[in-house]
Amino acid sequence: MAPMTTAAAPTVTTAELMEAMAAVGAAYFQDFAAAAGRHGLSSSQAKALGVVLEPVPMRALAGQLGCDASNVTGIVDRLEALGLARREAAEADRRVKIVTITDEGSEVLQRIRADMVRAHRAFESLGDEQRGLLLDLCRQVLPLLAA
Repeated sequence: MAPMTTAAAPTVTTAELMEAMAAVGAAYFQDFAAAAGRHGLSSSQAKALGVVLEPVPMRALAGQLGCDASNVTGIVDRLEALGLARREAAEADRRVKIVTITDEGSEVLQRIRADMVRAHRAFESLGDEQRGLLLDLCRQVLPLLAA
């Protein structure tokens, strides 16, 4: 009897991983943007709320949103007008403005995240072990992507 051979698993290329991550990211963002819109916010405004869960200087907020500081001013102006965020001078340097989410802003952000039906359906389709593995992988690659 001939020995049994096992076929090697096909190699996944970096390009395939990049395409898969881009597709997942795009689908997630579409769900997020649609949920934000249903709550009266643009995707940039809703994303800013997620960033300012901890107080953040305006310039750092611009960096995390990937836009100019002048664009962040308009985003924060709108969030302040809606009572969802507030801007305060930093204690160490009064010229630096710190943006913080309000209680109402936290509630709106929670409602947006709860309203992301496709994302919930996708992640809930995973078992506990799969969810843990996915979280571990995200935590491993994110610092390298963000660097």
